[in-house]
Amino acid sequence: HLVSLLEFLGVVCHIPGSIMGLTILAWGNSMGDLSADITMARKGLTNMALTACFAGPVFNILIGLGAGFSRLSAETGQDNCVVQLNRETATGLVFIVINAVSL
Repeated sequence: HLVSLLEFLGVVCHIPGSIMGLTILAWGNSMGDLSADITMARKGLTNMALTACFAGPVFNILIGLGAGFSRLSAETGQDNCVVQLNRETATGLVFIVINAVSL
């Protein structure tokens, strides 16, 4: 139901779905990790909390991209794929850079 609500808000505010997914949904999805990391840090497990801050997202990116591109390669039989930079992709890239810089 949350995704449907975000889609509705995107339509009302004229925000593309890709931007909503890269920002609002991604931030909301990270709230559970944030609360777990804060809890670990408060209990004195700061090394574990810091490791979890970086290891979880890196693992998700590596597995997500690896699985997605492996499936694409298996379905198309091509070893490489051309990614076109359109307006939505460029906007998403800007949001990713802003998120990375704000850390």
